Amino acid sequence: MRRSGLTMLVFCSVVAFESPLFSQSSPMMQSPASQTQPNQPGHAVPPTTSLQDSSGAPGDTGQQMKDKIFVRKAAQGGLAEIELGKLAVEKGASEDVKAFGQKMVDEHGKLNEEIGRLADSIGARLPKTMSKDQQAVYDKLKSLTGEEFDKEYIVCMVKDHHADLREFRMESNSTSDPDVKDAVDKAAHVIREHMVAIDKMARDRGVALPGRGHKPATASGDVPPAQ
Repeated sequence: MRRSGLTMLVFCSVVAFESPLFSQSSPMMQSPASQTQPNQPGHAVPPTTSLQDSSGAPGDTGQQMKDKIFVRKAAQGGLAEIELGKLAVEKGASEDVKAFGQKMVDEHGKLNEEIGRLADSIGARLPKTMSKDQQAVYDKLKSLTGEEFDKEYIVCMVKDHHADLREFRMESNSTSDPDVKDAVDKAAHVIREHMVAIDKMARDRGVALPGRGHKPATASGDVPPAQ
């Protein structure tokens, strides 16, 4: 779907969420063209992003290409939320962590179905697997057990959902496609609900969150504005 004396907290913060998730600017598989074609005088160099969509039509505007890249990132982030959720159901030490993990499996599964339909409508190809960074987070969490797992999973989910909501709001404000905006706004509403829930879980457990600008929601349910 935030962003530390413990080594694990630092790892989770740097690997998973310095590259915005969905968990999001995570390096994905770079297109072969962007890796092998030399820069040529008089030719525009493609954006150096591993999420560059090779299915982009020649007539796509910059914003249309940006929409496709966003949709790819959102789908890949959703895959990570689902896989991490399954891990929480399996390894969580507490019922609330297990329940939140199942919620991620169910609701991000539905969100990814919606994103898939949106991708079809705008001609974007979606990734089938997590990124390398997301896989690294998964593997690290998989090695943990008990309360240690719960704590690291909660920290990752807080940072992930704050980053996700910020990215979805930015896309909503920038896209000129009404269908993209509608889908993004609906998904952002669900992500915000997840963020409030995991913030409360972190607050109730007294989990210290690394980084700046990632404070949990207040007891009244207010959420810090996206930055």
